[in-house]
This record gives sequence, C-alpha cells and structure tokens, in this order.
Amino acid sequence: MVGVGDKMYPAVIAVLAGIAIAVLLFVPFVAGEYRSRGRLPLRRLLLWLGSLVYAMALWTYTLLPLPDPADIRCVAPQLVPGQFVLDILTYDVSSAGALLRNPAVQQVVLNVALFAPMGFLLRALWNRGVVVATSAAFATSLLIEVTQLTGIFGLYGCAYRLFDVDDLLANTVGGLLGALIARLLIRPHGERAVALPDTVTAGRRLLVMLSDAITVLLLGGAAGVGARMAQLWLPGVPDVLRDESVADAAAFAVPFLAVGVVALVTGRTIGDHAVRVAYEPRHSRPVDGMLRYLAGIGGFQLLGLLGGLDGLFALVSLILVFTTRDRRGLPGLLLRRTIHPVR
Repeated sequence: MVGVGDKMYPAVIAVLAGIAIAVLLFVPFVAGEYRSRGRLPLRRLLLWLGSLVYAMALWTYTLLPLPDPADIRCVAPQLVPGQFVLDILTYDVSSAGALLRNPAVQQVVLNVALFAPMGFLLRALWNRGVVVATSAAFATSLLIEVTQLTGIFGLYGCAYRLFDVDDLLANTVGGLLGALIARLLIRPHGERAVALPDTVTAGRRLLVMLSDAITVLLLGGAAGVGARMAQLWLPGVPDVLRDESVADAAAFAVPFLAVGVVALVTGRTIGDHAVRVAYEPRHSRPVDGMLRYLAGIGGFQLLGLLGGLDGLFALVSLILVFTTRDRRGLPGLLLRRTIHPVR
C-alpha cells in the first residue's frame, strides 16, 4: 500500500533538487539574461525556476522511489497503440461523470498534463516553436520509457515499470498542447528592439547583491568541503592541518580572495559583471576596486568573522539601496559615484 509519504517523496525531492540547481546556475543565468536582453523580468526568473523544478519532477515521478531489487516484479511492455481506448471501455462510460471517474481516462489525462508544461516553457521561456516543443516532448518521453523498459539501463534485471506506447503518444500530445497554449497567451519577442532602462533600479541592485552572495556561498561551500575531504582522505596530512578550523578557514579565504581579486583588477564585483552595472566615473586605481568590494560583499564577509555584525551590515546595505539617490547604495556613498547600466 502506498502511503502519503511515498506520494510526497518525489515532489519534495523535485522541489529541493530544482532549487539547488537554480542556486548553482543563478549567476550564469542572470549574466546570460543581461547580456542578451539587458534585463531580467520577474516573470522570466519565475519561469526559469519553475522549469528546473519541473525537470526534476519529471525525473522523480517517473523513476523514484527506486525499489528494493528483491521486491520488484517484472512488467511486460505494452506495445499496441490505442490500447488505452479498450482500457477505457472496460470501465463505466455511460455518463460524463463516469468518464471523469474512469481510471483509464484519468491516466491518459495525467500523461497529457505531465508534458504540457514542457511545451509551454519551451515556448514561453526559450521562444521555441511548436515543432521543437513537440519533438522535445517525444524525445524526453521516449528516453523515460526506454529507461523504464531497460530497468534503468541494466541497474535492475528487468523492467519494474510499464513501458507503454500510449504513454509516449499522450506525452507527445501534452507537449504539443502546451506549446499551442503558450502561443495563444504569449507574444513571441523575436529580435524586436527593447527599450532598456537608463538608470539602475532597486531590483537590479538587489540582483547584484544576491549574485555576489551566491557566488561567495558556493565558492566557500566548495572550498570547505574540498578541504575537509582532503583532510579525511589524503595520506600524509599533518595532524595540525586536520583540525576542522582549517576547513573553516578555507571556506572563508577562498571566496574572499577570489572575488576580491576580481574587484581589485576590474573595479567591479562578480555581481556587477553579471548584472552589467558599474560605478561611474570608472578609475583604474586598485583602491577603487577594493573600496567597492569592502563596501559590499567583502565587508559582509569580514564582519561575519565578528559574529552578528554581518547581518547588521546586510540590513544597512539593503536600506541604503532604497534610500540613496540613483540606488547607489553604500559603495556609491563611499566612492562618491553614481551607478549606471553597462551597455
């Protein structure tokens, strides 16, 4: 018997995995959007996050949870197109209500609905046409069905989930319908010119700060984990270097130095580069880049060593974004410069 926990497990995994991938890809995605479009509307950001969660949902709902090999029961493939019609007729079809309660009808509808978001997202987010969206739905469904047919490519001795050619057809129809719905609701932007803002909005400044914070978080996490793995697994590491404080020091030093060097050399943080903003007039003095860094993410990192002051620094920085002229924030106040978009 399948419990509520078993039903919720794939959904939880999909959401968590989608968010994790979104964090990993956030800065490259933001940089790509500003480079190609000069802006990042909230709608596109939400569609992008939704597409990642949806991709993970396809994976979790079609393959998870993985069964115990001792408990699996082999399933023969269903290779007859249109078998779903006969399946529907084995149940009551005497009224509209009976059709709605018909398990075979529900199965077909769910298979169509499962792939409709793919067609919609390919059109709405990536501006792909109906043919591409339908083909992508077919290819993805085929990959899933083959994965199930082969017992996850030999991981299991036989197929423990049903390969059904009707599922393949329904999924493809779902991708087609999703693309058609998106075509009706969303105007294609094509290559039309978009009027870009001449000033930096508060939202754009917040994206700078968020991009810097995520960069530091990921670099610090990777450095800390890498140092800890080296401590545990590399032979010949001196005892003095096996202390956990060494891994903590690496988690601080690597992002602080790496992001600091970028600011020192270019006068802009990684977030500035991603969101394409700069403090004007620009100067080549290294002190300018260092002041920019210490008035932003660098100062946040340093004050984190003092315990609690990083939170106060972040709060003050947020307030200044909304209260300073031209959204220049704390870096602009210290540098006595305004912030502008980079074309």
